[in-house]
Amino acid sequence: MTIRFRIEYHTRWGESLALVADDKEYPMSYENGGFWTLTLPKAPASLLKDYFYVVIEDGIWTRTEWSHHHRSADRAGSLDVEDSWVDCPIPGCPFPREHSAAIFDKPGYRGAGTAIPVFSLRSEKGFGVGEFRDIPKFVDWMERTGQSVLQLLPINDTTRKGEWGDSYPYSPVSSFALHPIYIHLPEVGVKEDAAYKKAQKELNALPAVDYPRVVTLKVKYLREAYKAHGETDKKAAAYKRFVKENAYWLDAYAEFCAKRDGVEADFYRWVQYHLDKQLSKAVEYAHRHGVYLKGDLPIGVGRDSVDAASFPQLYNLDSSAGAPPDFFAADGQNWGFPTYNWDEMAKDDYAWWKARLRTMAKYFDAFRIDHILGFFRIWEIPLPHKSGLLGHFNPAMPYSRDEIVAAGLPIVGLFIEDPRREGWFHPLITPDTSALQPWQKERFDAIYTDFFFHRHNDFWARNAMRKLPKLLSCTRMLACGEDLGMVPDCVPGVMDHEKILSLEMQRMEKGRPWPYLSVVATSSHDMTSIRLWNGEDKAPEECRRILKEHLDSLSMLAIFPLQDWLSMDATLRWPNPGEERINDPADPDNKWRWRMHLTTDRLLDSPAFCTQVATLIKDSNR
Repeated sequence: MTIRFRIEYHTRWGESLALVADDKEYPMSYENGGFWTLTLPKAPASLLKDYFYVVIEDGIWTRTEWSHHHRSADRAGSLDVEDSWVDCPIPGCPFPREHSAAIFDKPGYRGAGTAIPVFSLRSEKGFGVGEFRDIPKFVDWMERTGQSVLQLLPINDTTRKGEWGDSYPYSPVSSFALHPIYIHLPEVGVKEDAAYKKAQKELNALPAVDYPRVVTLKVKYLREAYKAHGETDKKAAAYKRFVKENAYWLDAYAEFCAKRDGVEADFYRWVQYHLDKQLSKAVEYAHRHGVYLKGDLPIGVGRDSVDAASFPQLYNLDSSAGAPPDFFAADGQNWGFPTYNWDEMAKDDYAWWKARLRTMAKYFDAFRIDHILGFFRIWEIPLPHKSGLLGHFNPAMPYSRDEIVAAGLPIVGLFIEDPRREGWFHPLITPDTSALQPWQKERFDAIYTDFFFHRHNDFWARNAMRKLPKLLSCTRMLACGEDLGMVPDCVPGVMDHEKILSLEMQRMEKGRPWPYLSVVATSSHDMTSIRLWNGEDKAPEECRRILKEHLDSLSMLAIFPLQDWLSMDATLRWPNPGEERINDPADPDNKWRWRMHLTTDRLLDSPAFCTQVATLIKDSNR
């Protein structure tokens, strides 16, 4: 059918309108009187089910509609569509786009929550590790204490060899598949016989997660259950629907795992089906009880992942992503996964990213963009270098050899050559200026400061704006950015334009008051708990004061690790605060194994503690 769209919108000089449908952008034509039109011959009627308009300036989306248009058309021939621009109908709402959790769009909303990895949850019914089925009981505790946001670490599959290295949740083997470690075995047909109960008792008695043993046993039990029940499950309409709807990632993932392990591909489809069912059930429970889930989007994917194997053109496999020296690691960080080839990704309008986010949005109402600076530029370390000190920013505008020579500066010790542009150089992040003359040092210091803090501001801002509006518009999740570390001046402006919540922490102050559009946190998984601020174990009263100070802030969300909530109760806090840290970024062999030292039932059966948390939250008007 032929569809003719017409909408009134008064643009400024340099702006134009486009219609977006099925992830395709259709430029519109201007008519006198402030109208924009578009004619699409041979357009499928399904195009009308979900579309929206955007304002474009110099190739960048500068404004999007609050919500999408949804129309039905079941006839042939032609159709004239008269639209009006959809603005936010909520007075005082600061966001440009509607969120799936309406509570986030309520003007002045301030919520509280808890951050905890799924693997850290503890229950008597678990199997040495937290599982998706443990989320509802934790939600009960959150509801009782007046919390509304549960923040998790990444939950994607990181399985490679079942060893400790696989416990690192920020290096997924699939950016779509869920981790089998989070499955509850009895719900897929595993019998709780004597052998099962013996292993369960041993694993649950451990103070921390024994990742290799848990994974090995769970895979063993899953394979036995698949042999017993798999064929029956695969005949169910719900299973067939899941496989069909997720074929865009599930088929490649299943074949990838089958080749790796020598097991039939349908086994992995079956496992993912049950994981989806169990997580979806937990999400539905949370929503019914007024709790919303905030996920974590890793900035990278594993070099040996199904993503890299399926779409190698989307990655720079000759480099590793990381971070320059910062609060967490004086030597910088090398995360080991490849950087993105954004130019290649742009050719299909970031289809891989959109699919990744939409899959995530099935479970989460908000998401933390791990290292949001990676959407502006990434710290790239050429192979085979390991040290983060030998990296450079990508993209960047390096200096030519002639420019450096003209400045009277040597290259050795001060600059590193761009691996893809011979004869062009980046300043080293930790240069050796000891042999320079005073005038040379002054000149290099000026170049260094300009390069890392000024030269790229507009360049990096445009780089982020080319993709962030498109990615944020493909779901209705609330976006929160992890914007700590060496932050370019352009980042706050872009985040404010797109209304992405910043991350605020006292231990990493940014030299300004915490804004409303932010998440304030006492600690992160990369830090010690607040008990060890300044190295000394703080008393419960001091920890309570710190929590109250954060809760009383203007920030929209105040989300604290469970360890920090527990720190204000002398009877519940863990005796050794040094064991509460989940990750040490300076340790490449860190074992991600921290687990609650008490069960969620024990939390619920601690009325004094629950009252203490609830009172703090209520008194802060959250």
